[in-house]
Amino acid sequence: MTRPNPRQSAALSAALSGAVDLSGLKAKADAASRQPAPSAAPAGGGEQPAGDFVFAVTEASFQTDVVERSMQVPVVVDLWAEWCGPCKQLSPVLERLAQAAGGAWVLATVDVDANPRIAQLFGVQSIPTIVAIAGGQPIDAFAGALPEPEIRKWLDSLLDALRDKLPGIRLAEQGAAGAEPYEEPEDPRFTAAEDAFERGDYAAAEAAYQEILDAEPANADAKAALAQVRFTARAEAADPSSVAVADSDPDNVDAQLTAADAQIAANQVEAAFTRLVDTVRRTFGDDRNRVRQHLVGLFELFPTDDPRVAAARRNLASALF
Repeated sequence: MTRPNPRQSAALSAALSGAVDLSGLKAKADAASRQPAPSAAPAGGGEQPAGDFVFAVTEASFQTDVVERSMQVPVVVDLWAEWCGPCKQLSPVLERLAQAAGGAWVLATVDVDANPRIAQLFGVQSIPTIVAIAGGQPIDAFAGALPEPEIRKWLDSLLDALRDKLPGIRLAEQGAAGAEPYEEPEDPRFTAAEDAFERGDYAAAEAAYQEILDAEPANADAKAALAQVRFTARAEAADPSSVAVADSDPDNVDAQLTAADAQIAANQVEAAFTRLVDTVRRTFGDDRNRVRQHLVGLFELFPTDDPRVAAARRNLASALF
């Protein structure tokens, strides 16, 4: 499915607030509990995740696993389907974050094809849809495969709002403080890419990171690593005299791009950004677009809140418009 407009996510969250009666599944769950339980659906379009913090939920188990458990900690419900591409991007991120949270919140995965009543309960119109349940009631939601930093921010805001209301949050956090840090299992795709990078095979590393992004376009780690690989390959191939060459020939676009890479490698970040912004102002058409794309690629080497990046983005917008 296509990713919904952010306004749709906001509308979904507002509509859920106080408007969904989760006890509607209780009678069905009680009836089902007197019959052999169906096998659990796999989470996120893959294998059933291990551990207490991520679990698949059916209509029969919803009351116990979601509603009752939400009296202690927030339960984040991931509504997904096997055929949904964005679900396969989002679900592994949520599973990773839930394991790392150590029980301060838990993840309940719902296959909407196998459990249509749950999807109907929330009025789901597109997937993935993520709903936070606390105290037996839905309190917030979003739709679409958001980037991981946005998901982390959303989860942090939930915990901050609920920490004094749900006793299990502090207990889990206190337990995690004295426990060994949770270590995510190594992703073999990243291991292969990192090995290629370390041996200087930048083409293989770039191909490996690009393959991850083709499968998971929202994977921020792969995106940042790909930018680093491309930059390192260019910087190592750059002529040490490239800055002087560019300064002597301001209209040589290739020289300006190479010089900017050399300056970034020498930690002359502001000078590199200024060089390319000035080049954008002097160029037109395809040349201008090349310089803009190169500069945006350099931005990806730094945190999004780096003040040097923020200033250069403003200057670039001014140069373009």
